[in-house]
Amino acid sequence: MFISKKLMFLYAISPVHMGAGQALGVIDNPIQRERHTEHPLFAGSGIKGAFRHAARNLWAEENGLLDRIFGPEQDASLHAGAVSFADAQLLAFPVRSLKGVYVYATSPLALQRLKRLAAVAGLSIPFEVPTALQDDEAVVLNPQLLATGANGERLILESYAFSPSKDSSKKFEKLAQWLSKKILPDETPFSFFRDKLAKDLVLLSDNQLTFFAKNATVVEPHVRIDDESGTADDGGLFFTENLPPETVMVSLVMASEERLTKGQKSEGRMSAKDIMAKVQEGFDGKCIQIGGDATTGRGHLMVRFLMEDGHEDAGSNTG
Repeated sequence: MFISKKLMFLYAISPVHMGAGQALGVIDNPIQRERHTEHPLFAGSGIKGAFRHAARNLWAEENGLLDRIFGPEQDASLHAGAVSFADAQLLAFPVRSLKGVYVYATSPLALQRLKRLAAVAGLSIPFEVPTALQDDEAVVLNPQLLATGANGERLILESYAFSPSKDSSKKFEKLAQWLSKKILPDETPFSFFRDKLAKDLVLLSDNQLTFFAKNATVVEPHVRIDDESGTADDGGLFFTENLPPETVMVSLVMASEERLTKGQKSEGRMSAKDIMAKVQEGFDGKCIQIGGDATTGRGHLMVRFLMEDGHEDAGSNTG
């Protein structure tokens, strides 16, 4: 049974290819997506594998710790691992903007799912989820994102125009400020992005977020090279989909007491809180590489944990 739970944010700082295998459509190597929402996802098994790979070097001098926390690598029948990761869900998606270069787009559904995950982790998040919007509306906090035209001020994302809605702006501003302090570390290299997330988080309808998450990913052409000629292989053109940098995903990390092999004595057994503390100590505020195409620089994500107990006030800068 998983006793200790924490909310975990994953912020993409490079394109990420968490692959779904080959497909029959235009994109040969698509990313993983949820069936019902079509939002991007990171499978929990892939997240766990990436954390285990990173922990191998991180805990190289701590004999046996890797297997104690993640489970035996060679003989899985000995005992299970003591840490698990839920599938990561989409929280905010970067969309190209006429003003401000890009925005972080989210929706009521994405925020409700965040609040539900937080509740599972025993965390009370101090914000109200804004009500649903029409498909041509957006809650915009930064007036500099708006372009003035014949129809008044509009938010222009890709080639689509949205009317700014004021109904939920106050509660949404509080939410954006809170998220910006939790998702990225309070360090100078991340200050620009923390500030931008606080002011350029935009609330779209659920339909519009799904549209951009499906149609505004990074699709790259690749050419397979023939080993003998050193030139492009016939029929070697293929397309790979990546989640763009600045995407924000959220997952749940769960820990149980250390699992034991049959007949093993329980002296020195790590508690669920000990295991969670070890994982958080090793990875909070650190970069981890997830997914495919790692040798081409894909998959770099910033990891941030939230505490499982107590109430965190909006405006607090503790993580």
